[in-house]
Amino acid sequence: RWVLSLQCKGSRNFMSALRRAVEVDFKDKEKHKSQGLYLLTTGIPDQETHTISAYVAEVCRGFDLQLHVCLFSVRKDIGCSGVIPARYANPSETASAFKEIVQAASGRFHWFGEAGIFESDDITSIVSEMEKAKNYSQKCAFLVESLKQRS
Repeated sequence: RWVLSLQCKGSRNFMSALRRAVEVDFKDKEKHKSQGLYLLTTGIPDQETHTISAYVAEVCRGFDLQLHVCLFSVRKDIGCSGVIPARYANPSETASAFKEIVQAASGRFHWFGEAGIFESDDITSIVSEMEKAKNYSQKCAFLVESLKQRS
């Protein structure tokens, strides 16, 4: 419920927010086997991708943390309160940057827009699992059919 009370403000200073989350907000992190952090965003961070990826990889190795990103693409590039981002990238470049960051964090990437789901690691994984099941089923059917022909 607390998310509903939040107001859009600030910048896309990803490093500052991430540092606060992992260095201040994760209390008793040693007591937990793993933790997840979700970034809900509409644009590329202010900092360079390689800098963020290196920091994320180091932090995530320190304790079992996974960073997951949900990128929401909107039709118009509307700033929350007229704040002009320090860095701009088109939606594809933004998605590519976050995919790199997520890989460094052993997390998952999801990209949504008004038109629906553009890309999702979870959906890709499910589709892959379904393809494996279909292939296995086809092999079993072929095996059964070949055994019937031998009889």
